[in-house]
Amino acid sequence: MAATRSVGVNTTFATSTSSVQTGVIAKQSDTLRVIAEGAGVHVAIGTNPTATVDDYYVSTLDGSRISLGPVTTLRVVGITTGVKTTLDFPEGMASPFVVGDAVSLTVSGVSAFDFEHKIVSEVKGSSGVDGFFSTRIVVDYNSSSVTAVYDQNNWAQLRESFKVAVKTESGTGKVFIQQVQVS
Repeated sequence: MAATRSVGVNTTFATSTSSVQTGVIAKQSDTLRVIAEGAGVHVAIGTNPTATVDDYYVSTLDGSRISLGPVTTLRVVGITTGVKTTLDFPEGMASPFVVGDAVSLTVSGVSAFDFEHKIVSEVKGSSGVDGFFSTRIVVDYNSSSVTAVYDQNNWAQLRESFKVAVKTESGTGKVFIQQVQVS
């Protein structure tokens, strides 16, 4: 068996026959470890998932490692506020994000721009139209009340985020959810 190293925080909560969802988790690893205690659980992962009996099953006999796909993160070099927020990536960088992805933004020194788990609604690429040689995305986040001024010297990072939902077929239990690195 391969060794694992924890990434981020461990999330633990009670489970039952009703779907229960985690809060927002910033994607920092390509693998999620799930351990069920007391009763096996069905696991759904997504932007706002609801677990059903058709989803991935984790028994109480052994924890499971579930692939999350590649870690998606990119520096942001421009922010245009409004009813929807437009984010510019560095010149020559394609967007690793696609329409429907959930993303969270962190801007060092200017938390007024920060948001968590908002949906990408549009991806725009350009090859020199109006002097713009980059990719920008539009996020369903109303930033029109932000009065701060974005400065490229403040590090801004956009990261994919997700939630996990679990439910038991019967009974109650407990689940442990942790991003891990596998070696």
